[in-house]
Amino acid sequence: MASTQKTVDFVLEQIATAGSVSARKMFGEYAIYCGEKTVALVCDNQLFVKATDQGRELIEDCVEKPPFPGAKPWLYVSGELWDDHVWLAKLIRATALHLPPPTKAKRKAKA
Repeated sequence: MASTQKTVDFVLEQIATAGSVSARKMFGEYAIYCGEKTVALVCDNQLFVKATDQGRELIEDCVEKPPFPGAKPWLYVSGELWDDHVWLAKLIRATALHLPPPTKAKRKAKA
């Protein structure tokens, strides 16, 4: 089941104070960015945040599970935690701060 734009808009509204946040639709689901870093995914209207030690510390009873089949485990953020916009923005900010900068894709030389 694909995620809805309404869900993504709500998440973006809740994390707006984390910095420059945006979303990009990918294969019916959404990637959430803070600056240029991918910090979270919305899959099946569920929120998954990239796993960092700082994120694990912020989430009580942390659950890690893959956002889609074949993916590595991410931090699952249950829906009841979404309403605390201060805490959610703090989680996104901490995650972005502790992720490495995105790598630039290398272009293949034309033959």
